[in-house]
Amino acid sequence: MHLNTVKPAKGSRPTRKRVGRGIGSGIGKTGGRGHKGQKSRSGGFTKVGFEGGQMPLQRRLPKVGFSSRVGKHVAEVRLNELSSMAVDVIDMDALIAANVVPPRTQKAKVFLSGEMTKAVTIKGTNIKATAGAAKAIADAGGKFED
Repeated sequence: MHLNTVKPAKGSRPTRKRVGRGIGSGIGKTGGRGHKGQKSRSGGFTKVGFEGGQMPLQRRLPKVGFSSRVGKHVAEVRLNELSSMAVDVIDMDALIAANVVPPRTQKAKVFLSGEMTKAVTIKGTNIKATAGAAKAIADAGGKFED
């Protein structure tokens, strides 16, 4: 036995279809495309999800959800979280270190939720507060610095 005589088993490798090679090939003339219609023409295709003119599924279903790209970098902070922190001067680094906001946070906003029990100084332009929260911080003896 020589390598140049090795062949696959008979019938294991069918010959490929040679479409449109005359009537004797068995798939000549229309080349297996049938007669007329969009699919018989060259370039005849439909868009993905096309349902023959019926309203497609992706348009029948309602739009759901929204993911803000800004929201990934903005965090909410409650007053009771500020008062539970061990430091007196609060900036973005202190909030991240105390695990109050996620590490990727660039801006934070303080909301009036809970009690402010101690005076704190909030530093930085990237920490804002609602009107109620700012009043509660001021009443507790705290202040904002830029």
